[in-house]
Amino acid sequence: MKTIALSPPAAVVLAGGQSSRLGVPSKALVDLAGKPMIQHVIGRLSPQADPIMLSVQQSDESLAALGREMVVDVVQRHRGPLTGLCSALLRLECRGVKDWLLLSPCDAPFLPSDLAARLGTAAQEQSQRVAVACYDGAKQPVFSLWHLDSLPSVKEAVLDRGQGGLMRLLDHLPHAVVDWPVQSPNPFFNVNTPADMAEAERQVDDNCRKD
Repeated sequence: MKTIALSPPAAVVLAGGQSSRLGVPSKALVDLAGKPMIQHVIGRLSPQADPIMLSVQQSDESLAALGREMVVDVVQRHRGPLTGLCSALLRLECRGVKDWLLLSPCDAPFLPSDLAARLGTAAQEQSQRVAVACYDGAKQPVFSLWHLDSLPSVKEAVLDRGQGGLMRLLDHLPHAVVDWPVQSPNPFFNVNTPADMAEAERQVDDNCRKD
């Protein structure tokens, strides 16, 4: 796909999820190769998006130390990534500065360096207000790009219907889908368990040796 040069979108990193399977209070802050995992994500997003915000259920002093604006969930009950998306889009609407929002989880240290560019190109070429990554035949809804025009649909899903998952909304919302080639490491790899953490550490070590 030929990418189109677009203004960098804003981005929000989903950092309010529960970390029960990993056995830590916050997977965003778990150490990976000497720094919090979320810092790996922010480092890969920084060339692609500005500003980069953090989606949280409630204000967190540990995350505040990262120096990024926190967006607190508009619904104070864990409902999943859709609530974080809604809250961040509402923040953008209030600011009136950016029209596009890039969504990413806090536990994806290898996310694509061209995520914003490829999703933005697909959205523009297909005249869509939402674009979603797809890897090995599976959509990756937490790696997606959303225009402010999608906010009414997102608000209805969150505030009126109490939904929390992105896929259910996408089933009824037109969107572009962008396929990524299978590669190593998997750019959409999520760290959810101790075994995933060990694999992430191995991949980081392998990349360091290649460099």
